[in-house]
Amino acid sequence: MRTKICGITNLEDALNAISTGVNALGFVFYEKSPRYITPEDAAKIAQALPPFVQLVALFVNEKPQVINDICQRAKMDTAQIITNDTRDEYFNALNVKYIKVIRAQSRADIIKYKDEYILVDAFVQAYGGSGKRVALEWFEDVDCSKIILAGGLNESNLKELKNLNLYGVDVSSGVELSKGKKDKEKMINFVKAANEI
Repeated sequence: MRTKICGITNLEDALNAISTGVNALGFVFYEKSPRYITPEDAAKIAQALPPFVQLVALFVNEKPQVINDICQRAKMDTAQIITNDTRDEYFNALNVKYIKVIRAQSRADIIKYKDEYILVDAFVQAYGGSGKRVALEWFEDVDCSKIILAGGLNESNLKELKNLNLYGVDVSSGVELSKGKKDKEKMINFVKAANEI
């Protein structure tokens, strides 16, 4: 099971996350988030990291040209995009690899994108890191091999995902001491639990 730890705001947390064997680190470029990081600070962290770790930039309703610019400046590999603009033109304007975030309100929201890699999170009025979970019954009889699940995950509830055959899991608040500060022990336990699925 692939794992991503999102909401990285400092080098210590990034290095601690990498030491657990995590596949990807997420950086939030949404200024209203308590986990927001500037492109300049993210670039400093990126430059100090070892190889073979995917760096993912999270955006909320941002213009494609801004996404392209920040990903380049911050040395990000992939853009994780929450947007109300679902037109092909929007995504065709991106110069960076991307994954769409589906803020699911029903099973239909998941099935609609079943043929592409997506990140599925629970719908909340705010964006990300709320700890709300998606109803797992929505995934029954769905091919989840291209789905990354986020929202309300922690080391103790990962075992509930065992039979879904998900591509990966994404965690933020479930491994934190406080918003924007990670707990090393929680990260170790989360990745270990994910690897046992």
